[in-house]
Amino acid sequence: MEVKKPFILSSMRLPLLDTNTKVKRAVVQVISAMAHHGYLEQPGGEAMVEYIVQQCALPPESEPRKLAPDSEDLPEDGVRAISISTLYLVSTTVDRMSDVLWPYLLEFLTPTRFTGALTPLCRSLVHLAQKKQEVGADAFLIQYDGNVSLPSPYAITTRLLTVSSHPYLGDGRGAASLRLLNVLHRNIHPLLGQRWATTIPLLLEHLDEHTEETLSQKEWEEKLLAFLRDTLTVVSDNTWTCQLSLEMSKQLPCYNGIAQEKNFLYKCIGTTLGAASSKEVVRKQLQELLETARHQEEAEREGLACCFGICAISHLDDVLAQLEDFMRSDVFRKSTGIFNIFKDRNENEVEKLKGTLILCYGHVAARAPRELVLAKVESDILRNIFQYFSTKVLGIKVETKDPALKLCLVQSVCMASQAICSSAQANSFHFSRKAELVAQMMEFIKAEPPDSLRTPIRKKAMLACTYMASLEPALEEHVQADLIHSCLHSVLPVLPEPEGEDDHQESLYLDTMRALEGLLTGLLRRNMTPQGLQIMVEHLSPWIKSPRGHERVRALSLSACLLRYFLEHLHVSALVPFHNLGLLIGLFSPRCADLWPATRQEAVSCVYALLYLQLGYEGFSRDYRDDVAERLLTLKEGLVHPDSAILFHTCNSIAQIIAKRLPPEQLISLLLTMFEGLGDPDRNCSRAATVMVNCLLKERGNMLQEKVPEIVSVLRSKLQETREEYILQAAQHSVHLLASQHCAAVVTSLLGSPLPFDSHTCTLWRALAVEPSLTTQVLGLLLEKLSKDVPFKETRAFLLSSSPGRVATLLPLAATCALCEVMSAPASGPAVLELYPQLFAALLLRISCTVGVALPRNLQAKERKGVGSAVAPRSLEPCSSAADALQAMLLRGGNEDVVQRMELEGGWQLLRTSAGHEEGVTRLASAMAKFAGPRLPLVMKALVCTQSSVYEIQRVTSTSFLAELLNSNVVNDLMLLESLLDNLAARQKDTCASVRRLVLRGLANVASGSPDKVRAHGPQLLTAVIGGLDDRDDPHSLVALEAMVGLARLLDLVEPQDLHPVLLHVAIRIRPFFDSEKMELRSASIHLFGHLNKACQGRCEDVFLEQVVGGLVPLLLHLRDPQGPVTSACRFALRMCGPNLQCDELAAALQKHLQEGRGLHFGEFLNTTCKLLMHHFPELLGRLVSTGLFYFKSSWEDIRAAAPMLTGFLVLHVEPELRPQVDLEQLTAALQLLLKDPAPLVRMKAAETLGRLVKFA
Repeated sequence: MEVKKPFILSSMRLPLLDTNTKVKRAVVQVISAMAHHGYLEQPGGEAMVEYIVQQCALPPESEPRKLAPDSEDLPEDGVRAISISTLYLVSTTVDRMSDVLWPYLLEFLTPTRFTGALTPLCRSLVHLAQKKQEVGADAFLIQYDGNVSLPSPYAITTRLLTVSSHPYLGDGRGAASLRLLNVLHRNIHPLLGQRWATTIPLLLEHLDEHTEETLSQKEWEEKLLAFLRDTLTVVSDNTWTCQLSLEMSKQLPCYNGIAQEKNFLYKCIGTTLGAASSKEVVRKQLQELLETARHQEEAEREGLACCFGICAISHLDDVLAQLEDFMRSDVFRKSTGIFNIFKDRNENEVEKLKGTLILCYGHVAARAPRELVLAKVESDILRNIFQYFSTKVLGIKVETKDPALKLCLVQSVCMASQAICSSAQANSFHFSRKAELVAQMMEFIKAEPPDSLRTPIRKKAMLACTYMASLEPALEEHVQADLIHSCLHSVLPVLPEPEGEDDHQESLYLDTMRALEGLLTGLLRRNMTPQGLQIMVEHLSPWIKSPRGHERVRALSLSACLLRYFLEHLHVSALVPFHNLGLLIGLFSPRCADLWPATRQEAVSCVYALLYLQLGYEGFSRDYRDDVAERLLTLKEGLVHPDSAILFHTCNSIAQIIAKRLPPEQLISLLLTMFEGLGDPDRNCSRAATVMVNCLLKERGNMLQEKVPEIVSVLRSKLQETREEYILQAAQHSVHLLASQHCAAVVTSLLGSPLPFDSHTCTLWRALAVEPSLTTQVLGLLLEKLSKDVPFKETRAFLLSSSPGRVATLLPLAATCALCEVMSAPASGPAVLELYPQLFAALLLRISCTVGVALPRNLQAKERKGVGSAVAPRSLEPCSSAADALQAMLLRGGNEDVVQRMELEGGWQLLRTSAGHEEGVTRLASAMAKFAGPRLPLVMKALVCTQSSVYEIQRVTSTSFLAELLNSNVVNDLMLLESLLDNLAARQKDTCASVRRLVLRGLANVASGSPDKVRAHGPQLLTAVIGGLDDRDDPHSLVALEAMVGLARLLDLVEPQDLHPVLLHVAIRIRPFFDSEKMELRSASIHLFGHLNKACQGRCEDVFLEQVVGGLVPLLLHLRDPQGPVTSACRFALRMCGPNLQCDELAAALQKHLQEGRGLHFGEFLNTTCKLLMHHFPELLGRLVSTGLFYFKSSWEDIRAAAPMLTGFLVLHVEPELRPQVDLEQLTAALQLLLKDPAPLVRMKAAETLGRLVKFA
């Protein structure tokens, strides 16, 4: 059988080539059997062992294939598992195989095609090595001279250390490799046994404590590199170290495509070169690494740079020198030649090569000793970094656009800056290139697309700026502002990745956000003051209010981070105010109602931190916990709730907490900031601001008296910016809350609003009418304002104007408009009723003193053009505005009937005009007497108080109103008659003739209103009215006119005994008015004369008869008066005179001819009357003729014609013997003069009379 073994082995060659897994499995089983029977010890047995190892190296399937029931194939995993088991069994149970497998299996450690078999190989080798050690040291030691194909100790060390960097791959090859390395220590180097016996078990223990998920790759690699450094230190042989580094460099190509392990191998090379003492070897190997590296691969660039950095720990000068030498070498120059730089392929290669060099400098700066780096960082490292980054072509600086090269530059600058910061001398280091580097980083950040995040450039750039920010010199303010602005605009707008789609992107974004947080906190660290914090928040403010939710969340997250940092590092050496607390809380607190729940949470965190900052500034320790502030944390749950009612209730609770902890001096800044929040595009936040503002006003509004004008002004401006109903309602509530605590200040502030009040100001005025007690206060204050200033000022509109004009003053005008607005609110009713008399009197008198008063010129233009769409529709004209206010007051006071009656009678329009004002007041009084009787006692009392006003027109108005009241019986019913009469009588001596006139009218009105009371007050009434006839300061006789009209009304009602003593006086006093130029005076006096005669009928005394006779001629002639009322009065008077002439025939004639409504033939009537007069009273001829001569000169044509007619008829019917009574010469002369009268009728009547005088010839 021994003879056949070689033949049987050779017959296995074809099955070894079969790829069928079933065949493979059978082959493995055959090989296992051969091992037990000595076949593998024959020539060709190595091929069988290699086949087993190859099957062990098969890749394991991640998901086993589902095979059909009838399939003959087996999974590759099955073959691999059998092969691993077979190799281990053969190694451990078949003693005769030890010499076959040892050290032969070592040959399979280094080829990369057997990487998958490393774990079973290492296990088998460990067992074999241990068996050899048991035999003896000589048997264990590998004889490399006889086994040239075996890997060297350097190769084994490099391979096993490299694959250990990812220890859980390949069924835990890290632990297996380390155990093999530990067993082979004598073959690696004789000095390593004792040290490795300690260090390798520690590494294995670390692996046992972790899993692939929990192991920190960075920490593990550091442990392996530390193990390598320790090994090199123990060996302490430069030759051995250099050989190891050469072997490591040699194995680098084996890991092409395995980036992570190759990267670690580069670190091992750097560590090994760092331990080498031969500078020539170090520089030569670094040069080779630069020349052979695959610069196109990012991982390789990073690995090579790490190698240079680690090497620089021990050889800084050599590393820097080698990098500069390489830059000057032919390799580099060939790549960067001027004729190649613009060729796409070469340009790409150059960029990658530059990237490698830049990264190398960065890692050198990061790892080299700090005390050495500071001296070289600017002169060597950063200078060369930027030299590689930008190239001069034909003298023009050309910067790359390659993102990979940018990233290399940013990483290197970041590492260099970090190195400087971590130096013990960092505080004293003056970084002269700082501004240049920051500017370059900002360019990179700005160049990144704002809506997506694909590279870590901005993250690294911000980290670099973070480190540089802490170094001197400090950044200039505008540079720092630009840096913050650029970073925020680069990071915050980035659109969030859909959830669960790209973990790498999410990780990159989180890292970028952390970098931004670090930068902002770093900048804040340089100015740890409230002002410094304010600067940061101002940059974030636009983002906090952004219409995009993800931007708001991020901005508030950053704000919360800054506030926490500020709080954690707060050091207050003296009690100083946190002067911008209110402003900051005002910015953050409305976000507690943001549409995004995450934003709400962050907003509460911000407010929470701010309250504790305030406590810190007040002197409380950092570990102090305030019960009130802590309640904020419990309110967070309410902010997640989608129900708006719960959400805003929570906001109200937050505002209450703020109100309790906010210093008084910060309240106004908080409120003003929240008012700004009313215009927030997020309606939820805007609503929250309204809720919080009103809560603060309710809780702390009592402290705001001095700030009321500012608050009211802001409210008005905010209302002009929005049309949202809820803001309007909130503003009304705000004003109401303020007014309930500072009523006078609010009223004064609102009165300061521009006239005419816009609709928003009107809304605020109406807000003061919600609560009766407050409304009463407001109305009372407005009444005070109404009388505080003069109602008008006199001014000359033009320089040449003869009479001054009147211009309204602003305060009373504004108060009037405000009264109108407040009283237009239905809720103001109770307050209006409470102040009814005061309001009525004030507004009526306001109307009176603004009749004919003009607006100031600036307001005239506004009244004509309007001030925009928001102007309220009410008139600003002073008198009209007062009339509108009075109407509103009457309507709100329940007197709609009064308003309607005035409207029907045109009373409101009359009130507004100078000519009709008095009549308008009269109609108002009449309407009030009819429909508002119960209100009159207090109204009368209020008006009586104003009768001593300095303004004549106000006295006129009040007197007119009171006078008209006497025209109604209601004053008698209300028992006001006595007081009214006394009051009016007291005004008889008023300096104003109109007042005196209206007093007389009022007294005469008793005849209409309370005729049954006239007798009781007869003497008083007669005395007062007759006194009006004697008014000496009455140039236009208007008082006398009123007296005559009044007497005519009273005469029929007074007691005869009261009247008779004054009859003669009155008759004499009114006689001159018969011929007055004014129709009213003629009519009233003649009418009164008739009433005097009527009163005397049957009891006429001789003295009064004399007045009757004296009045005959004027009465007869004025029957031809051009004015109808005068002729009517004459008819009445003559009829009344008839009975007193004691001539029944004459009295009958007068009654017959002068009946009302009957036509009068004047000639016939005059002829009859003269005939009767001359028949019964011939002695009166001379008196009648001489009286008639007076009317020859009358200004009225008809009366001039009637006068000679009267004379002619008298002469016609008189006896001749009575001629002596007539002065014919005088009469003839007068008639002859009339013959020249321009009026034909006059001339004709004069001629007729002359003809009748013939009888006296």
